[in-house]
Amino acid sequence: MDVPNGETRMLAIRRTAAAIAAVVVLGGCSMTDQGPGPGGRSDSRSQTAGAQSSGGSGSNRQEMRATQLAASGAIPSLGTTVFEPQQLPQFETTGTYVGQKVQELRGDLEDLKTQISDHNQRLQELRQRTRSAARGYHGNVGQINTRLQLGTTPGNPELVEMWNQARQRLGTVEQTVDDMNQLSNEVSSTTRLASYLLESVQAAYGLSGAVEKDHDQLAILEDSTNRTVVLIDRLANELSSDIARQNRYLQRERADLSTLSLAIKNGEFYGESLSNQAYGTPTPASSTGSSDRVGRDQPLVVIRFDQDNVDYEQPLYSAVRRVLDRRPEAGFDVVAVAPQGGQQSALGLSRARRQAERVLRALNEMGLPPSRVSLSATTSARANVNEVHVYVR
Repeated sequence: MDVPNGETRMLAIRRTAAAIAAVVVLGGCSMTDQGPGPGGRSDSRSQTAGAQSSGGSGSNRQEMRATQLAASGAIPSLGTTVFEPQQLPQFETTGTYVGQKVQELRGDLEDLKTQISDHNQRLQELRQRTRSAARGYHGNVGQINTRLQLGTTPGNPELVEMWNQARQRLGTVEQTVDDMNQLSNEVSSTTRLASYLLESVQAAYGLSGAVEKDHDQLAILEDSTNRTVVLIDRLANELSSDIARQNRYLQRERADLSTLSLAIKNGEFYGESLSNQAYGTPTPASSTGSSDRVGRDQPLVVIRFDQDNVDYEQPLYSAVRRVLDRRPEAGFDVVAVAPQGGQQSALGLSRARRQAERVLRALNEMGLPPSRVSLSATTSARANVNEVHVYVR
């Protein structure tokens, strides 16, 4: 992997400096476990934070997680059981009608065990394919994160290519889930067949014209069929668990991949998707809007649009991430604030609202569910330029 040259590092430094100047993070680090008090107020002191100073702990956690996952032999965590049925002993032909029935049932059981062996072979192949694709996926993600942490250009085509490879490999994992669902349906049919065969073996005891050897062989068949029923049940249960694990894994990684796409677009490292930190039911947004919080409550973040291009994503991500680390059920109010007074007031408020909508879209791309964010707009005599305030509720 190429180390960024001096020009690239200078670009990263300029971007960080711009973010520090434009984005003020208020009260994000020193929130209590209970969060802001009634009305969204917080007693913590204000501080200015930039992209590097506000993202340290999250970056370290993401790097450690990527390293651990890439080194793991089971990504995602799947079962390891091998479901191979035991072979039957040879039966001596007795020449009776019941003996003929025993031979038929023995053939049915052999066919059943062959089906289970086929199911087992397909399951092991799908598990191996999943692990191989996931290792390649996390290898791509780890390379992208390293490049982003070192500093790179926005929309770097090399990182875009790595991201496309990662998405393709994650698509392979998705395909194995579909294949496992199909296998699960086939296993269900085999389970019903095994239950029917067990009933048939048990019913054969009631047939007349049997010799003791026939019943001895029926006992062996019954024991073997019972073990086969247990084996196929275990296979079905473990297959179901594998599917559930992979679905949870895919949900998490799809969200992270979406956030990673935004990071590549901006040339800045973020971290895990916010959707992986947000759970629980947030406090509902005010029915009258949240614009009345300006000047009354302390915002978590203030973004000042005093230049054409404001790099606010990294400080915004880090501030929201810290809140969700403490309060996973938190909601957020995004408020557009324009300077008050003058003939340009209405035009400024419209522009501020569009800027707030950009901030809202960025939060959604970082993985914050839309249901957790409200949007409103107002003017303020305290504002000298258009601002966007983000409040915690």
